Amino acid sequence: MAVSLADPGQRLLARVVDTLVVGVPVIVVVRELVSGHLVDVVAPPAVAGCMLLYEAVQLALWGRTLGKRFAGIEVVTALPDQRSALPGERAAGAGQEGGESAGGPGAAPNSGASFLPASVPGFVPVAMPPEEAKAPKDASAPPSPESVPGGAPEAAGADTAAEGPAERVEAGAHPGVLQSVLRAAVYSLPIAMRPIPVLGVLASVFWVVNAGVLFEGTRRQTVHDRLAGTLVAKRGAPDSRAF
Repeated sequence: MAVSLADPGQRLLARVVDTLVVGVPVIVVVRELVSGHLVDVVAPPAVAGCMLLYEAVQLALWGRTLGKRFAGIEVVTALPDQRSALPGERAAGAGQEGGESAGGPGAAPNSGASFLPASVPGFVPVAMPPEEAKAPKDASAPPSPESVPGGAPEAAGADTAAEGPAERVEAGAHPGVLQSVLRAAVYSLPIAMRPIPVLGVLASVFWVVNAGVLFEGTRRQTVHDRLAGTLVAKRGAPDSRAF
């Protein structure tokens, strides 16, 4: 099915809502159970574990969390992008057709060849297209695009614009259990590593890289999307059968 990719602002809104829904209650409970510097050590792994369960279960069941429902987006399975293979297929098909029409077995002789003998001094036989050889030229006919200066580049530019990336991409159904767990784990593990000095710095670098990867390519996939094979799309019409 064709879906519209979610905007970066929608994804940010969904993530903020999910973080508040999970993080605030967990931190309140942790502060009641432990005190002092232990809060900074216990709170990140506790939030990461709850976030992992919170996101993995909801994505496996409905394809969207509470934050994604609020933002109007959902997670779907990414299908292989076939648009990059189309130009090669068209070129191969054109080459095959050209080979069959040019010199295949039993090909008809070229009806557009010149009838003048090759023995005439200074004459070189030049083949003409069959259409031009059969039909006389009409002076009132409009010129072809190739004969008009700048006509061919404009047509090529139009074809290139038509083949540009579309806003809608092909996607599958909601992710399965393994995809949901993997996607949630890739996002949650850096949170759990925050108390560790060196790993905490790497986790901060991961957030920067993860945000930058979103703008690389045409499918708006972050690191956890690429590893899990998912896309985040705008939600279509509400389905009464789903929660």
